[in-house]
Amino acid sequence: MPPCIPPECEPFDHPGFWHKLWAFAKRAGRPFIETCLLLYYTSQKDDLPLWAKLLIYSALAYFISPIDAIPDVLPMGLTDDIAVLSAALASITAFIDEQIRARVAKKMRELFGQD
Repeated sequence: MPPCIPPECEPFDHPGFWHKLWAFAKRAGRPFIETCLLLYYTSQKDDLPLWAKLLIYSALAYFISPIDAIPDVLPMGLTDDIAVLSAALASITAFIDEQIRARVAKKMRELFGQD
C-alpha cells in the first residue's frame, strides 16, 4: 500500500506555475516548457511514489519561486531553473507514460500552436 501523502503534498496546482509558464513560454522555448509540463502532469499520477512527488513539487516550486540562484530577468536567468527541472525529469522518467505524453502534446499545441 502506498504511503499516505501529507496534505502539503497534495497535487501541485499553484496558480503561479501556470502564470510563469505562460509568461516564459516563448522566451524559454519548447523543450523547457515541455519539461515543466511533463513534470506537472506526472505529479498528478495516483500511483506515483511519495519521493517522486516531493522531487517534482520541489523542482516546480523552484521554477515559480521569485528567489533564484540566477534571477530570471537576466539573459541567462533560466539556466538554474533548467538544471533543477532537468535533474528532476531525469529522476522520474520511468513514470512518464503515453497518457502523460499526450496531455503534454495537447498543452504544447495550445501554447505554441500547430507545427
